[in-house]
This record gives sequence, C-alpha cells and structure tokens, in this order.
Amino acid sequence: MKNRSIVGIAAVMVFALISAGCSGPTQSGSSGATSTGELTGKISFLEKWPDPKYKVYFDKVVADYTAAHPGVEIDHQAVGDQPIKDQLRVLTSANELPDIYFAWPGDFANKFIRGGFAADLTPYLDGTEWGKSFASSALGAYQYEGKNYGIPINLNGKVFAYSTEAFTKAGVSVPTSFAGLKASCAALSKAGYTPIAFGNQYGWPAIHYITQLNAQFVPADVRAKDYAPTGGDFTNAGYEQALAAFKDLIDTCGKKGSNGISHETAQAELTNGKAAMQYLEVLEFVNLEDKTTVPEDFIGKWDQFVMPPVDGAAGNQTAITGAPDGFLVNAQSEHIDLAVDFLKFLTSKENAAEMTKVIGWPSPVEGATTAENASAATVKAVGEIQQASELAIWLDTIASAEVAQAYLSGVEGLLNGDETPASVMEKVRTAAAKVKAEA
Repeated sequence: MKNRSIVGIAAVMVFALISAGCSGPTQSGSSGATSTGELTGKISFLEKWPDPKYKVYFDKVVADYTAAHPGVEIDHQAVGDQPIKDQLRVLTSANELPDIYFAWPGDFANKFIRGGFAADLTPYLDGTEWGKSFASSALGAYQYEGKNYGIPINLNGKVFAYSTEAFTKAGVSVPTSFAGLKASCAALSKAGYTPIAFGNQYGWPAIHYITQLNAQFVPADVRAKDYAPTGGDFTNAGYEQALAAFKDLIDTCGKKGSNGISHETAQAELTNGKAAMQYLEVLEFVNLEDKTTVPEDFIGKWDQFVMPPVDGAAGNQTAITGAPDGFLVNAQSEHIDLAVDFLKFLTSKENAAEMTKVIGWPSPVEGATTAENASAATVKAVGEIQQASELAIWLDTIASAEVAQAYLSGVEGLLNGDETPASVMEKVRTAAAKVKAEA
C-alpha cells in the first residue's frame, strides 16, 4: 500500500517500451483442454504479495486448483511492489509476460491494454454468473472503452477510522459534512488528541486526499478528460479548491511537519490513543486489530466513516477514493481459457471468503465478506464501497506519470508552505501539456 503513489512514476519505463513501438500480440483462444474436456497445460501466475502472511493464501489456492486438475501446472511467483514493476518492464520488453499478471487499475493497466498485452475478458464476464458475482464498481475499475480486461482480487477504499473513545470524550459525533469534519477538530484538540493522524513521508497519503477532494470538487466528466493519457487542461477551478480544502484541513487538524512523518507512525498515534482518527485504506483495518502491535484497549473500540460531502462543491459527493488490486490475462497466452478458469477458482465465493478470513482483505465478490469472517467495520465499509456512485481511482495510477509527479512534489511543497494551490496547479498544467504534446 505505501508504495502505490510511486507506481505511475517508477513504472514509466515499463510502459515506454509498450508505447514506443513494442508490437502487441494477437489474442489467442487456446482452451488448454483435452478431448474429454479435462483441463491441461502449464500457466504462469505473477502476483505481488511475497509476505508470508499473504503468500500462504495464494499458495493454498494454487495447490488446491492443481490438485483438482492433475493435468495442470502453475508456475506461481510472488514479488513485491517495486520488484514487480522491474520484472514487468523486463518481461514486456522480451514479450514474455506471464499468462496471468498483476496490474494496478488506471493508466498502469490501460497501457498494457492499449499495447495489446491484455486479453479481452468481456466474453467470460458479460451475462455470466461469474461476472455478476463481482461488485460492479470493482469490475469497472478494469474496464477500458467498454470492455473488461481485469479481474479484481480485493475491494479497497479510503475512509476515516476513528477512536470511539476519543469522539465520546470530546463530545463530537461522526461529521456529516466536510465543514463539520474540520469543526470537530477544536473539541478533539481540547480533549488532548491530535484530531487527524497524518504522515506524508512517502507522498502517497496526501495524493489519496487529493484524489478524493478532486472527485468532490471537480465534475466527473472534467476529471476523466484531464486524467486521460492524451493529457488534459486542468483548468477547472475545483482543482485549486480541492488543494486549498486539503491544506486547510491538515493545518487545522494535523501535526506540523507531516512530510517528515510516515503513515505508519501516524497510525500508531491513533492506536496508542494519541490521535482521534486517520484517513486510511480498508485493507489497513487488519492493522487496527493486530494484537501483537496494537494496545488491547484500542482493539474493538474504533469505527469508520466515509469522507463527508463538501457543501456547494461541483463534483460527486458520494464518490469514494479507492480501487481494487487485480490481474490481467496475457493476450498472447496459449491457454487463455485455462488462465480464466484459474481466476474463476481464485475468485469463487468460497475462496474469496477464505481470503477475507485468512488475510483480512475485503472481497469484491458479493456476499463473501460477512460478519463471520470480518469485523463489523469492514463489513460496513464494504457495503459503502459497493454502493458508492463512483470509485475514484488513485490519482497516481489513473493519471500519467508526469502529472502524478507534478502533484506529488507540488502537494509536498503545499504542506511545507513553499507552494500555493495556484502554483501547484501551474506545475500540473505544465506536466499535462507536455504529455499532450508527446501524445
């Protein structure tokens, strides 16, 4: 999670190969089945969770699938955030991408799609029980020009986790407006808490705020045009308003020097009873219940709420920032049907429920995340994400690398007092113009 904001920036070398003339393959339709219908063949599967606490789940799914299909062999590899970017770059240049490979949604995945390196999965999903099993917002994150190219593995979004004890002590309620959120900070401060735990050492926490506030201040059609890979104009007044609202919120409710504080350190302030709330990902909920690191008197004494609406803003007030992680299928694979069948198994309701139980990730599969395998806060958040009118995909993966970098450095300067909303947007417009010229 913490490295996501560098995705679009550090991965630009991967996609330079695609857009600079590496010819895309022709989609194969091989079934990987015998004349009796038994699946056979060898496929490769590349994901990005080598940590043992996650790998145990994927290892078991692979083992269960091959046990049920003796004629199938799966070459399963797991590498971390940065290594997978490097590996995808090398494999793309050699035209040797795995049959199934991880990709963040947004322009990261879209560049593989535009380059012809991702199979069109629409025929496997449209009107099928498998396709209907996913939350539409999660499946839609991997749509491109009306077709489905990716399969989501988890469900993720940004919400505020808050200490119920802190809110009670300060006498504040869950805010129902952005102005109310900011206003609650005075009472929380008086009660002895840092109102909002915020650390921006790696840049991405601020970008997540900006993704959300851009969605609330700027109309969706304007954002879609500006975030497009051909480069937008970024002239809508809502962009500066979003930056100003963010700066005002952090100045009022956060600690000084947030660029020198890590997100994890800020989170410890919440769980140790020093801060009242933090804007975090639903995938991080497991961290708040980890008995090996979290004080016993915090566990179970927290809840969550989505970013409240901004009165009078021109954007979408019911959008939630977030996006699932997921997989693409190599269009050049000799066993596309086999790869899809494995993904169906991986995302079956049974396996999806097991994923939530074992590693704590909410699932995009309808009915897989329940009170029996997840916390009440997680179940509540999943319902909110599934019902959201829009999932605003992380700014740093949906926009071009140049625009993402301009935002990243600009917002860090904004927090330091070296930039203004106007100067940040001037840098963003310069970056967007360069992208447009090159396109």
